[in-house]
Amino acid sequence: MGGGNAQKSAAARLKNLKDAGRTDAERKAAGDKARKDSEAFACKICRATFMVNVKPPQLYLHVTSKHPTGTNPVECFDTLADFDPADPKGLKKVAAAAATGAKKPKKKKEVENLDDLFSAGLSKGKKTKGKK
Repeated sequence: MGGGNAQKSAAARLKNLKDAGRTDAERKAAGDKARKDSEAFACKICRATFMVNVKPPQLYLHVTSKHPTGTNPVECFDTLADFDPADPKGLKKVAAAAATGAKKPKKKKEVENLDDLFSAGLSKGKKTKGKK
């Protein structure tokens, strides 16, 4: 007698935890990281917390819906300093930068000297025969 389903489930869970190879310290560290990520953004006025992956439009929506009209969004979140509610995705800013001639810096490719590659034993490759 004895040994109901709850006891079997608890024993299986404990066995699986041991098989996974995670120590208590690793599990605690993962939990701490998840807790920290869930409170990455906090409203300075009402102390509401937001996940680390929240976008500025969602933060702006919080300011407009939860706080009185006329509240400065920067008073709630520092990250909303450059946010434009008329352009939530930032497309106008990119278009304006392109119109003024501001270009993204291009990565310069390092050109290796081909003679060095050939001297190292590399060949140019097989020559293909032309079709007759």
